[in-house]
Amino acid sequence: MGKLLMCDTCVIIDSINGNDLLLFQLKQNSFILFINSIIEMELLQGSHDKKELRKIEQELKIFRRLEINQDILDTATHLVKKYSLSHNLKLADALIGATALTYDLPLYTYNTRDFKFIPNIVLWDSSTTESGNF
Repeated sequence: MGKLLMCDTCVIIDSINGNDLLLFQLKQNSFILFINSIIEMELLQGSHDKKELRKIEQELKIFRRLEINQDILDTATHLVKKYSLSHNLKLADALIGATALTYDLPLYTYNTRDFKFIPNIVLWDSSTTESGNF
């Protein structure tokens, strides 16, 4: 079984734009990559035309989808109550963070500031793989 990793929207955007080849390398090295429907919707909503929409849909085929269940909604609600004022936690990030926590998956994101204050969340450090050591 491969290593499990949830990917944030920003990482996938960079991959789609050709700015980061790491996701492809991770997939080639037995990583199992996950997203939730919030990440999928953020990506689809960001498309500018049908060609870009098709490109996004194609890129999303490498990811497994994680269900957003009541436990995740409850955790996200708790996070919003606790951190929306003090850390400017947004709804989408609360749901993404809650998904990673509930499924006990490390989260690969460039926007660590959006998640680092969430207790028990594991933010994946891509610098450990940049030398090709997967």
